[in-house]
Amino acid sequence: MTTLQDLHHQQDQSPWLDNLRRDYLTTGRLQELVDQGIRGVTSNPTIFAKAISGEDDYDEQFAGLLAGHSVESAYWELVITDILDALEILRPVHESSDGVDGYVSVEVAPALAHDTAGTVTAARQLHDRIEKPNVFVKIPATAEGVPAIRTMIGEGRSINVTLIFSLDRYQEVIDAYLGGLEDHLAAGATDLSGIRSVASFFVSRVDTEVDRRLDTLAASAGDGAEALRAARGTAAVAQAQQAYQLFLATFSGPRWEALAAHGAKVQRPLWASTSTKNPDYPDLLYVDTLIGPDTVNTLPDATVAAFLDHGTVARTIDADPDRSDEALRTLAGLGVDLADVAQTLEDEGVASFAKSFDELMQSLSDKANTLSAGR
Repeated sequence: MTTLQDLHHQQDQSPWLDNLRRDYLTTGRLQELVDQGIRGVTSNPTIFAKAISGEDDYDEQFAGLLAGHSVESAYWELVITDILDALEILRPVHESSDGVDGYVSVEVAPALAHDTAGTVTAARQLHDRIEKPNVFVKIPATAEGVPAIRTMIGEGRSINVTLIFSLDRYQEVIDAYLGGLEDHLAAGATDLSGIRSVASFFVSRVDTEVDRRLDTLAASAGDGAEALRAARGTAAVAQAQQAYQLFLATFSGPRWEALAAHGAKVQRPLWASTSTKNPDYPDLLYVDTLIGPDTVNTLPDATVAAFLDHGTVARTIDADPDRSDEALRTLAGLGVDLADVAQTLEDEGVASFAKSFDELMQSLSDKANTLSAGR
């Protein structure tokens, strides 16, 4: 029987849960998942919007906060309460792994995605307020987010870089991490071992967008339609596998070795958005094909269940890098502009998180008004 522990013990991959909700904390469900092998937790504005809007577990705390907080301030109190409780559950994992795992991620407000200075301020505030060694503050890998990432790493803060959709942006993120480590040394630090980071490379959404474009091209391609349709479902895994090649190449050589001599740790690739959106594809397409050392895979609940039922544990992330490179070249030859795909997905990701946040603020405002009227 496949277990989550197998991923870690056999392939040095860390399975994290891509969900956080209060009833998982109060009922012991998160502890059960940790006991089964979950080694970290991620959250984002959409995850919290679903949890807070869909449950009454938050109502009592929210009502008690209204006297001294704005609706948005009350939201952050709810979120940080969950983060702190999850951090405590994951603390033994963090300690036993010597700081490799056991992290819980909390994201800066989505409205800051294109605001470098605002992101820096918000990330500092979250780190200072939570002040736990196993917290990751998430910063999106927008053009404006990249310099904020370098600043935070330069201050010795651990960061989860999110919303990465392209190899070019991933290289910028790695450079920001390395530059931040160098900045930290230049500021007088001598030990880099306490700074950790993951780079969250989004996967399934790439296939969704690329497949849509292939279908559009195929509709008017005549005899070429078959080749276009045959390329469906190949982009996301190929790009993630090439990202791993970039990871291996960058975290080696003189620049990295100089940092590693001061205790620096690699910025692990994290595979995000790993649930299969197309029912025609295998439900573990973005899990079984992306297993390898020094990586993280964040799994939604249904994907955890699917993996426990029929997952395969084998090193696949770099089994055939030439093939994944060729798949990307084929897509380019067919007329798919992966740079434009990445920008479209980044814009959609930022907009989706902002929409979730705005809808939650409206829902909480309505709830606050109802509670006030009932007093």
